[in-house]
Amino acid sequence: MRLRADIFVSALLRRVFASGDFAAVEKKGAEEAGAVFIRQHFRNGLETLYAPAPQSAFDEGQAGDRLFEIRLSRSDPEAVRAMLERERKFDPDLWIVELEAEELGDMIPLAKG
Repeated sequence: MRLRADIFVSALLRRVFASGDFAAVEKKGAEEAGAVFIRQHFRNGLETLYAPAPQSAFDEGQAGDRLFEIRLSRSDPEAVRAMLERERKFDPDLWIVELEAEELGDMIPLAKG
């Protein structure tokens, strides 16, 4: 069983705040099964966009986990906004979480490869 989106987002926000950084929900999506997109803001004005990883990135034991892939890395904020707008048109129930942190460590589980 997959962790609900609202619980995942709440836990992520707490971890970011506990590390001394800032986080906010830009767009709240479906509480149970909404896709979660994460915008990481850097001090130099660039952003990294994390998006849900495709199902092919999951191992058999990871079926209930949430995994992410880096969709845009240290890109212009306008490029990130444009990509998120395309995603919103496809899935209006998605979540967008903004993080202001230089390092995320293991806060966001990334798909291998």
